[in-house]
Amino acid sequence: MVHGKKLAKETLLPSVLEEDDDAEIESGKLHLGELRASRTEVDVRGPKDQRFGSDGNVLDRGEREREKKEEEEEDEQEELGGKERVISDEDYDTDLELEGTEEAYDPTGKTSYMEACKMFQVVPAFSFLRQMKASELSMMHYGLGPQGTKALAVPLVTNTSILRLNLRDNWMEGMGGAAIAKMLKENSYITEVDLSNNHLGDYGATAMAAMLEENSTLISLNLSGNRLTDLSAEALGPALVVNTKLQHLDISHNALGERAGQILGDALSENTGLRSLSLAWNSIRGRGAVMLAHGFRGNDSLRTVDLSFNGFGKEGAVALGQALKENNALEELNVSNNRIPPEGAIHLTVGLRVNKTIKSLNMGRNPILNAGCYSILKSVQENPDSAMEALDFAGIPVNQDFENLHTVVKEIFPALTINHGGRIGTFRKAKA
Repeated sequence: MVHGKKLAKETLLPSVLEEDDDAEIESGKLHLGELRASRTEVDVRGPKDQRFGSDGNVLDRGEREREKKEEEEEDEQEELGGKERVISDEDYDTDLELEGTEEAYDPTGKTSYMEACKMFQVVPAFSFLRQMKASELSMMHYGLGPQGTKALAVPLVTNTSILRLNLRDNWMEGMGGAAIAKMLKENSYITEVDLSNNHLGDYGATAMAAMLEENSTLISLNLSGNRLTDLSAEALGPALVVNTKLQHLDISHNALGERAGQILGDALSENTGLRSLSLAWNSIRGRGAVMLAHGFRGNDSLRTVDLSFNGFGKEGAVALGQALKENNALEELNVSNNRIPPEGAIHLTVGLRVNKTIKSLNMGRNPILNAGCYSILKSVQENPDSAMEALDFAGIPVNQDFENLHTVVKEIFPALTINHGGRIGTFRKAKA
């Protein structure tokens, strides 16, 4: 690997990065070489060294011509050999091999960035140059693309100033995501990374998973909106078991399905680092929802979980009720917009009656009706050790019975706030 980097420095970079600066010098050298060659040829064929026959012809002319032809063929072979070496180095140097350049120490990486831009044939991002010494690099919606992202990753390998990296919406795709992942394997300063809405796909997510198995400084990672499927979950699951430093993971707005729920559920049951997890806006339902909920049972690190806009339904709600019965760490749970019926809400109360840590529960826009809302509020009333501070039933109308129970519970838990979709019958009375 070291030999490959050395070759990249000695052959590729001088030809690619220094071509413009040395153009005049090389032209001068070439011209001087032609003059010397011309003088040499004249000297060789001068009167002193020539031999003539009786007819006045040079006797050794053919021999000299053959020698000259052989020399030209050798020069051509050397030139072709040099070209072949350059092509070989370019093929080898496909990612961040520019990091092998070992010139004057540059903590910001400005020099290596300019060289990388030439190598990947992209225009330097002057917004990056202005922020190289800042603690946070924010380049949202900049349109870097895969090649621009590769160039950006080169100086970040050795940059010691940037701690937070926001590259949201840059269309970096899988190759760009892989370059950032490779950089994060080497950089030991960056702690927060936002790569949301970058079309990373499963290729980029797999590279990120491999990075998480080695990185020991990253605390927050946002991969929202990157078209991740169950294949991504197959890579991320094992990484979450190994990694104990990552505290915040956002993989919302993707295409994770039933299989992903099972894989992530198994991983969460063993993970000891995550504090918050967002799986909102995916397609986790059925068996996947049940297995994911089971993963929360033995997890004692997660504090905030967002499962909104999936398809947990009744089965998922039943499994969540059992998880809350055993979990002693979770504080915030969002299961809004999950097609949970009244029966599911009633089963969820099995855990709420004994749970001592949940402070916020969002059940908004589920078809649980007044019966489901009433059951959940009743479970809080029956749990003297409840830590509940906020209940959200947005979009769900309630009746007078719920309002009466709310008044009673408010006396027991004065800090409790409840949001709902209005009281049933209010509009009819107003019309009357």
